[in-house]
Amino acid sequence: MSQQTQQTQQTQKTQQTHQARRSAVWALLVTSVAGFMAALDNLVVTTALPAIRQDLGGALDDLEWTVSAYTLTFACLLMSGAALGDRFGRRRLFIAGLTVFTGASAAAAMAPGIGSLIAARAVQGVGAAVMTPLTLTLLTAAVPAARRGTVYGIWGAVNGLAVASGPLIGGSLTEHVSWHWIFWLNVPLGLVALPLARLRLAESYGAGTRLDIPGTLLAGGGLFGIVYGLVRGPSDGWTDAVVLTALSVGGALLAAFTVHGSRAANPMLPMRLFRSRAFSGINAASLLMFVGMFGSIFLLSQYMQGVLGYSPTDAGLRMLPWTGMPMLVAPLAGFLSDRVGGRPVVAAGLLLQAAGLGYLACVVTAHATYAAQLPALVLSGAGMALYFAPAASLVMASVRPHEQGIASGANNALREVGGALGIAVMSSIFSACGGYTSPQSFVDGLRPALVTGAAVVALAALAALVIPSRPAGPKPVTGASTAPALETMPG
Repeated sequence: MSQQTQQTQQTQKTQQTHQARRSAVWALLVTSVAGFMAALDNLVVTTALPAIRQDLGGALDDLEWTVSAYTLTFACLLMSGAALGDRFGRRRLFIAGLTVFTGASAAAAMAPGIGSLIAARAVQGVGAAVMTPLTLTLLTAAVPAARRGTVYGIWGAVNGLAVASGPLIGGSLTEHVSWHWIFWLNVPLGLVALPLARLRLAESYGAGTRLDIPGTLLAGGGLFGIVYGLVRGPSDGWTDAVVLTALSVGGALLAAFTVHGSRAANPMLPMRLFRSRAFSGINAASLLMFVGMFGSIFLLSQYMQGVLGYSPTDAGLRMLPWTGMPMLVAPLAGFLSDRVGGRPVVAAGLLLQAAGLGYLACVVTAHATYAAQLPALVLSGAGMALYFAPAASLVMASVRPHEQGIASGANNALREVGGALGIAVMSSIFSACGGYTSPQSFVDGLRPALVTGAAVVALAALAALVIPSRPAGPKPVTGASTAPALETMPG
């Protein structure tokens, strides 16, 4: 081989390396922006709820739906998003999901009433459910295996930043501009990301597994019935015909979904996975933890503004010891998980969060100081941080490598369902024991709701202890297989 030929090949190889790096950087940028938008919208609304209520009106159940409509559609369709991308093209479906999410954000910003806002939030959840699981498959296709660990870490950090800053961003925009801008914020981000996705992301396809349409309909209908009944129960009465019908039909559909998952050839969620103590334990813990966490944040953000008189920005800042703690404690959680195993770290984190919620229930009053609340917020935040990193690894280690995508999607969906159920259940308790009529009435409803949240998270800790012990934390099989684990991050 001549020297000129060798130089030509070397030049081509160098150019290919540079091109691969550029593609990886662009893929990281586009998918991180999309992931940030979807994760942000889980909690960005919480500090804007009082302003939305004042502007558009609506009762407590309407406020619940501004949050739950998003998390519910997100949860119901999440496991179908990746399958749609595998079948029809990941980049194509990612662009479609991003387009729907961006358009629904604009519709939410321009909503003339509470009903249209709830409808726009539900459509946002549909777009996020298609877009979010494809961010990691697209990123995996663009990044060499040797570099995926670092890139996934950056992607996860951006999503964690969205969760931590959600209440603060929502509060700041609400106070200094308008609550409408918590939704307008997504529009320029989406308009920038869409052409970049079209030009910079490569198209790819999966194995072409058939979509589980019956499973999707059964799960979606069942979850909607249960959450609708829980949300409407306090205002319409638990013996109301519509409420009883919604709960009964929802329960029946979820039971049918379980049977379907046991008998169908390619169900969206194979029930055989739950025969594993590890898989059942970590998913039960995840569901219960999100019930307690989301329900508490939903009420506490309103307590800080409506009772203690903090501005939306101040309320968001004061929530940071809770929502922002994972950014600081997560590295320690990973280290501890490697040394002693994931089960004790997850269980300890859940117990800390339960203790924090219980502490809050003891100190909340109509005139409570922030100093009195701070230890509880730090405890809850540290507990949440200890939970997240090891939980992702436990989910992945509980199934065989080829089932990790399904396991990750199921865990993420159950957590979103837990968030929707948590808001519904704890708001029902709040309504039964108190209300918005006075600061003391709000506290009377908040305290038993927080006690319930603490009890539910304590049950999550017990569920985590069901997981079989291991001498060390679970380790990913390959760089590629760690991707689905990151889908289990909050939001």
